[in-house]
Amino acid sequence: MLIESVPNVSEGRRLDVVDRMAAAIEAVPGVYLLDRTSDASHNRSVFTLAGEHGPVQDALEQLVASAIHEIDMATHSGEHPRIGAVDVIPFVPLGSTTMADCVELARDFGQRIAARFDLPVYYYANAATRSERVKLADVRRGQYEGLREEVSHHGRGPDVGPARLHPSAGAVAVGARPFLIAYNINLASEDVELAKRIARRVRESGGGLPGVQANGFWIEELRRAQVSMNLLDFTVTPLWLVWETVRDVAAEDGVELAESELIGLAPLAAFLAVADRADAPSEDTIERRLAMAAAYLRLRDFSPMRALELRLEAARAADAAGFGPGSGR
Repeated sequence: MLIESVPNVSEGRRLDVVDRMAAAIEAVPGVYLLDRTSDASHNRSVFTLAGEHGPVQDALEQLVASAIHEIDMATHSGEHPRIGAVDVIPFVPLGSTTMADCVELARDFGQRIAARFDLPVYYYANAATRSERVKLADVRRGQYEGLREEVSHHGRGPDVGPARLHPSAGAVAVGARPFLIAYNINLASEDVELAKRIARRVRESGGGLPGVQANGFWIEELRRAQVSMNLLDFTVTPLWLVWETVRDVAAEDGVELAESELIGLAPLAAFLAVADRADAPSEDTIERRLAMAAAYLRLRDFSPMRALELRLEAARAADAAGFGPGSGR
């Protein structure tokens, strides 16, 4: 079963620590670490890995072990909501793997790390066993500090593991879900309240775009306000529609969009839909169409390798040539 996982860890400032966690993933044969992104303001790093289900689960277990060793939640601070050192671990089906397969894998993995690390585990999204835990935001209610006080309360205990937080690592949410695109838009403004108002307008829970979660943040290193979003189904709400909607809402306050950014990777089809919107000629090469899509969204640091399928193809080719992790070259 071919799967993707996009674990998020609560460390984005100490890059030597992030390096060691990435090395823990890459040390497992048969796993491809396709992308890693760190953000200092959010104090968070996101890894994108793919492979057969066995090696991916082994690599995720090694990541959890590394994060528990390196991160102390008692001293952690950052813009992004979080409940633990490894905050969230989703299992995403690729190829012929089904969502039901990923639900089974997620629940098996949750039991595995709860037993090994004495770690409270909450199941979310398609792996949720309780309706009030389908949404990740509901699992994270109160964040680490709030959950520390409430974990032993009725209805707030974990699905597996102890009804208390790990002394340093907190808790972890493990789930199964479709492909999610983490997408941020940076405003040409320092007005964080504006970013929060835009987020309320565009997110589904506020009557906005279907399958969009959003919030507003201040990004210190850019000195800009940011609308940070998760797109739960790009076939329902494409990237171009999110960009245009945020652009139009910001324009009501006389503010322009500076740029946008992806956290991790996105499916090739998501970029090609933007290329179509940008009137990129269908006969052009994939690379040229992707470049036009990136220009339309003003994507920072874009390369064609941000398309998951292209990145996985390149990683497999490198591995076959003997240049993959652990090849000795």
